[in-house]
Amino acid sequence: MDAIGSLSKEGAQRRKARVGVFAVGHDTYWGQFEGLLDKLMEYHRDVIGLVSENGAGVEVIDYGMVDSSVKSYEALDRMKADRLDLVFCDMVTYATSSTFAPVIRDIDAPVVLLALQPREAMDYTKASTRMQLENDNICSVPEFTCTAERMGRQVADVVIGTLYGDEAAESEISRWCTIAKVLHSLKGARIGLMGHVLEAMYDMHSDPAAVSRTFGMHVPLLEIEDAVRVYQTVTDEQTEERKKLISEIFDMPDPKSDPITMKLTDSDLEQAARSSVALDLLVEKFDLTGLAYYYEGLEDSLERKIATSFIVGNSLLNARGIPMCGEYDIKTCIAMLIMDRMGIGGSFAEFHPFDFKEDFILVGHDGPHHIAIAEGKPVLRSLLKYHGKPGSGASVEFKIKEGPITMLGITQKRDGSFKFVIGEGLSKKGPIPPTGNTNTRGFFLPDTKSFIKAWVMEAPTHHYALGVGHHAATIKKIGDLLGIESVIVKV
Repeated sequence: MDAIGSLSKEGAQRRKARVGVFAVGHDTYWGQFEGLLDKLMEYHRDVIGLVSENGAGVEVIDYGMVDSSVKSYEALDRMKADRLDLVFCDMVTYATSSTFAPVIRDIDAPVVLLALQPREAMDYTKASTRMQLENDNICSVPEFTCTAERMGRQVADVVIGTLYGDEAAESEISRWCTIAKVLHSLKGARIGLMGHVLEAMYDMHSDPAAVSRTFGMHVPLLEIEDAVRVYQTVTDEQTEERKKLISEIFDMPDPKSDPITMKLTDSDLEQAARSSVALDLLVEKFDLTGLAYYYEGLEDSLERKIATSFIVGNSLLNARGIPMCGEYDIKTCIAMLIMDRMGIGGSFAEFHPFDFKEDFILVGHDGPHHIAIAEGKPVLRSLLKYHGKPGSGASVEFKIKEGPITMLGITQKRDGSFKFVIGEGLSKKGPIPPTGNTNTRGFFLPDTKSFIKAWVMEAPTHHYALGVGHHAATIKKIGDLLGIESVIVKV
């Protein structure tokens, strides 16, 4: 496994979610039909297998058969103690809604009904009441959704299909396990803020209490001196090891057309490596899930030297599943966290110039990126200046992988509530400006200009998280579960 792959594997290990599964049935049946319960539990074990196929990132807890209101309350107590991120209710046969009401009323996790029929169709020449009960998965679904409404709650989804060989149903289960990973990561996350908003960027401001209220996370407020303290402990040996890692991951080509770029200098590599180690130590010291920062400092000060040389370290941390972004943009840092836990990347991005000839727009940013989704080997260049910001030094340049892409912007409305602005497009092959910044050719339907107009009319911030694949529907479900207005931009 290469160095980027090793970083990505570490990031994947952060996506662990706890998913509960319980079967429901009608206890009166067991005395009427010998062996029915055993057969239904065989099917239930196969459902557990489907959920477990979502890998090491999901811990599956089986609560067995719940066939009475008494057992429902008992299962609910266990579920609460297990702090679940998602609950699957396995509709193995008809069940009265008393087996479900306590769970849907009181569990603090989305509940998805699984109506997966063992047979594609009954053999009507041999059909019996017993056979019907073994395939009665859909029968009580309307009763359950009605009961949820009467309890003041809502079923998150219903997966309808067959138990065996149904790729669509398996994909829906996988999507919900991905959502569980995101919800798990948001609970109790620690997204640090260090420094201040870049002067005059009104769209960047956020209230940490509102962040905690909406996403269930804490926002540690850090000082630049916290970074200085850990930076001063970095050893030459640690710096040399980090330089080796950076040299393995990045290309360092000669400059091209941009006069503010040059081949990466030894001094910029040294500084980037030392600051990268310091960032790791900062994350460890404050137990950070992510960090949004911006700091200028006095010219030639140690504070400025450190704060303006985090770019390479940020990108390495992003690949490890620890989102880092500049310009103090905690909203986009959260969007990056969501995308990372979905396993689709999450680069810090904004819109750059249009290409009206070929109908695309450049999407990218200077600063931190998720190198695990780079097309080819990412590049490091030395910049003589960071445009619009103080400092100079190593900067990351790459294109995102070709194919479908998804954007998630998190903005705030006039009442202070958050809003998800979501879009999908395509990343296509082609040259990008050799400016030491990330850029990707983004194509959007029905045409790029119309899409971008629709996007900006949703009042987003100018930053967003950029990931691979088309996942707008999944992200909207996450927003809905969090009680956040979520818009998929379409023309």
